[in-house]
Amino acid sequence: MMADEAPRAPAASAGEPLLAVREVDVYYGEVQALWGVSLEVHEGEIVTLLGSNGAGKTTTIRTISRLLQPHAGRILFQGREVQGLRPHQIVALGIAQVPEGRRLWPNMTVWENLALGAYSARARADLDAQRARMVERFPRLGERRDQLAGTLSGGEQQMVAIARALMSRPRLLMLDEPSLGLAPIVVREVFEVVRTIREAGTSILLVEQNVSRALEVADRGYVLETGRIVLQGPSADLLANPQVRTAYLGL
Repeated sequence: MMADEAPRAPAASAGEPLLAVREVDVYYGEVQALWGVSLEVHEGEIVTLLGSNGAGKTTTIRTISRLLQPHAGRILFQGREVQGLRPHQIVALGIAQVPEGRRLWPNMTVWENLALGAYSARARADLDAQRARMVERFPRLGERRDQLAGTLSGGEQQMVAIARALMSRPRLLMLDEPSLGLAPIVVREVFEVVRTIREAGTSILLVEQNVSRALEVADRGYVLETGRIVLQGPSADLLANPQVRTAYLGL
């Protein structure tokens, strides 16, 4: 293990959430962006975080990834405090993020982008086998392996971004707006991929503006408004909630 690589967290005990965010406040300079945000993701769940632009969704997952530092509150992964860890140590611990806009290296090939997802020593040791598993999951990536990522279609780029995150073999995958800018037929494909990732044993925290799609695939959801959790519950309950139907579904 690298000296600054986080050790793998122990398995969560029965009933203990895989991820627990407790009363987290986050500031950008003097402006507060999150106010006492609390949420949980349990093993085997898809949990969605909903809200309009500027509500704090991306800020929340960037804080979990330690790209932002909370002013107050606690974040625990498998019962372990992540305070003080650096972003690459969070990945080594078992949390991977697919950022909004995909953020690929456009002048590198698909194969090279996947290799960059295997940053930790544990993942690098299994690089070839991991890339083979990604091709099994996303056959198009095998066909495009030597193609520059920047020349792929939007849907293909999203598949590369998801596969790159999965290269680190995460226990929790965080997806930030995976349907953004994609054609409806590709959006359906992306959400089917989300289902299969959960079926393969990876829990998911999904940030998504396509509320109806997100609630169809998720087990539970949280609604953020101006940095505060204002609603939470099973997806079916949120779909039936008049506030959600009016504000986010236009019904």
